[in-house]
Amino acid sequence: MDDSLDDNDECIGDNSQNQQMYEHHRFVADKGQGLMRIDKFLSIRIEGISRSLIQKAAAANCILVNDLPVKSSYKVKPLDVVSLVMDRPRRELEIIPENIPLDIVFEDDDLMVVNKPPGMVVHPGHGNYTGTLVNALAYHLQYEVGMDMDDPRLGLVHRIDKDTSGLLLIAKTEDAKINLSRQFFNKTTKRKYVALVWGNIEQDEGTIEGYIGRDIKNRLIMNVFEDASQGKQAITHYKVIERFGYVTLVECILETGRTHQIRVHMKYIGHTLFNDERYGGNEILRGNRFAKYKQFVFNCFDLCPRQCLHAKTLGFIHPRTGEEMIFESELPMDIKNVIDRWRTYASTIEE
Repeated sequence: MDDSLDDNDECIGDNSQNQQMYEHHRFVADKGQGLMRIDKFLSIRIEGISRSLIQKAAAANCILVNDLPVKSSYKVKPLDVVSLVMDRPRRELEIIPENIPLDIVFEDDDLMVVNKPPGMVVHPGHGNYTGTLVNALAYHLQYEVGMDMDDPRLGLVHRIDKDTSGLLLIAKTEDAKINLSRQFFNKTTKRKYVALVWGNIEQDEGTIEGYIGRDIKNRLIMNVFEDASQGKQAITHYKVIERFGYVTLVECILETGRTHQIRVHMKYIGHTLFNDERYGGNEILRGNRFAKYKQFVFNCFDLCPRQCLHAKTLGFIHPRTGEEMIFESELPMDIKNVIDRWRTYASTIEE
């Protein structure tokens, strides 16, 4: 599994609440596969597992076909992609505490708010076993009473992508984690992002809706579908902050939290995030063909070598005191520098 696909702003509860799940087994049915109940299909292929255990896993939404949960009575068809997922990685994934500096915005006995830099993976996964936020948290919280240091999610209530910067909420007790996870699931938290996107958005504000699921042809990216059977409902509200001609600075407010939600939704309406390599934003999508302009854009790519997306605002109710808490994070220098360049460039166009 690719960590960047999983490292996004989704609430973590049980699997019916979009909890982060880890793939333990994956099988692709042959072209000549005859119809077969999935519990039988898996019991044949996984050594030492009973059909009753598979049925329990299916009831817990841990059996997926083409990335969607199915019942144990589901009949496997040719070329179906069948996965068994669990709420923890394989046991060989050990969480190693690492003395990595954390930008702690707030901390008390119940929770932490940290400002994640771009380039830091949130939790360990294939290709990223060290240097993650969870490794840093394991070191920082190693003497906290009640913290499960073997938990690969170690207090995580939600996630953001590796190359997205900004605010993350960490629970330090089980009660706090349950309470905060419920707030994310019930959509009562406040989450605002700032993004620089390609193109001059026509409307000053709007709402993007659609079902987000994995792309049928490219499993490393997500896509927006009109059919609920192909993905999960996703809603993003946006408002234009500033226009720079060929790019626009926008504020995005998440009503739901799906994998790559803002990145996918903005691409869906024709305004891919600036320098978002995975979704094609690292190409010149707007503007002229002059060499000077191309060099300007490439210089901007160098200034901010990632998608221009920052988790700026995070608000929630404190799980113990009931106090409303709202935190703000300044834009990091790489995004600030790119915005300044585009603001200067836009002023020359207007003149």
